[in-house]
Amino acid sequence: MPASIHPTALVDAKARLGENVTIGPYAVIGAEVEIGDGTSIGAHAVIEGPTTIGRDNRIYPFVSLGLAPQDKKYGGEATRLEIGDRNTIREFCTFNRGTVQDVGVTRLGNDNWIMAYVHLAHDCQVGDHTIFANNAQLAGHVQVGDWAILGGFTVVHQFVRIGAHSITGMGTILLQDLPPFVTAAGNPAVPHGINSEGLKRRGYAPETIASIRRAYKTLYRSGLRLEEAIEAIRAEAETGLAPLSVLADFLAAPGRGIIR
Repeated sequence: MPASIHPTALVDAKARLGENVTIGPYAVIGAEVEIGDGTSIGAHAVIEGPTTIGRDNRIYPFVSLGLAPQDKKYGGEATRLEIGDRNTIREFCTFNRGTVQDVGVTRLGNDNWIMAYVHLAHDCQVGDHTIFANNAQLAGHVQVGDWAILGGFTVVHQFVRIGAHSITGMGTILLQDLPPFVTAAGNPAVPHGINSEGLKRRGYAPETIASIRRAYKTLYRSGLRLEEAIEAIRAEAETGLAPLSVLADFLAAPGRGIIR
């Protein structure tokens, strides 16, 4: 079926709309916007481009997507916002396009649950299956791994990396990188063990969770320097524990240093 567009919506003739797209009252869709099949756009939403939105997304009223980055260096370059499939994006969220000083693209993957008032600044890279609770705020150039969960009012400094399967408590301030599988809370954030409950829900075996817990203790409680802890975690990963390789690779990659 063709797109269903409310009579009060303003949709540029150059916008590309897939099958069964729904555009709500007073929404504004710009010329360089592409919206995939089955996606619904709520009332009063504003989407500018270049922006690509995939299939079966649910975008709620008053959302602002694809507008220029909040970066004083931005000079009108044709940077992008890319949103994948089956995401829920609730009211008053703001996602900005990228900048040429980075990859030029802000990305949100697939199957993410984004609650109200969330901000994704320029050049953020968000994976799949994440949950951002109300008012989670990402500064520019932040990277978020798959299945990460950000508690309400979590605030993330620019260039911070957030590892897969990690979780933050309400009101967390992340000034440094959050390793995969780790639970964090506080201002500034400090580690509080691993996200064992989340790992159980995703089908991780008890022995795998136990190995991740041991790796956490190696990283945070053994007294080893970071380089020594990485070597120890890699040694255990060689027994076939893939999550420990994920953790070691994250720790070894360049970043802002991990939370302590």
